[in-house]
Amino acid sequence: MKKNNELNELFIKYETNKFQHGYADIYFSYIEKLKNENINLLEIGIADGKSLLAWSDYFKNGKIIGIDKNHINLNEKGINKSNIIIHQGLQGNSKFIQSLIKKYEKFDIIIDDGSHFPKDVIKSFNLLFSSLKENGLYFIEDTQTSYNHFFKGNPFNLKYANTHMNFFKNLTDSLNYQEIANPFYKKKIYDSKITNISFYHNVIVVQKGINDKPSNLVLNNSYENKRYDEKVKRSGKKIKYYIKYKIFYKFYTLCLFLFNFIKKIVLFRF
Repeated sequence: MKKNNELNELFIKYETNKFQHGYADIYFSYIEKLKNENINLLEIGIADGKSLLAWSDYFKNGKIIGIDKNHINLNEKGINKSNIIIHQGLQGNSKFIQSLIKKYEKFDIIIDDGSHFPKDVIKSFNLLFSSLKENGLYFIEDTQTSYNHFFKGNPFNLKYANTHMNFFKNLTDSLNYQEIANPFYKKKIYDSKITNISFYHNVIVVQKGINDKPSNLVLNNSYENKRYDEKVKRSGKKIKYYIKYKIFYKFYTLCLFLFNFIKKIVLFRF
């Protein structure tokens, strides 16, 4: 039996565009279990404050923090509620974001419904991810701007554009960083720290968590080392497999590495 989605009712009640955009079901599937918890929710972008009212009603025991580049009059917007706190500042301002982190320390849920410009979305994520609790959720709304040049997106070079969609698509490699069979691979900042990235129409959801499950194919990003250890363990023939995996196979991998490195330079793909 399908559960009643209370968010739909609240989004309709407060006339937030999250309902029109079809976000209610997405949010509900992730946050239902947190409803009665004493959470910190941070939403970037207040506008008319309607979504803050919905979060305030849904998370009655939570603290709802909203930020906006403009001054927000709580009484004028009708959002003067006991569990809603407003701060004025730019989402891409490092000092402002650090002041929020210092004040609230950790957030259970972060929602980016701010400028929707690629640069701001990426910078906000980089600044705020460390303040997200373990198993915390980071929502990025209205990602369609990534494909719109009027929002500084790029609809002409989808695969290599410097947009937030490409940033998060590339971030999926951090889910499988243990499997990358490149002995020259350097661990990235989000490797081992993300357990799930989900893409929906105009919404991305990132879940923070410990992701350190070892690979069954590579050892320290080396397929050759993994195969060598397995073969020697089974047969005890160190010299034979040393030549095969530590010399021949590693030389082959090195050649592929150099070929792809040169290719990146020639095609300007970094």
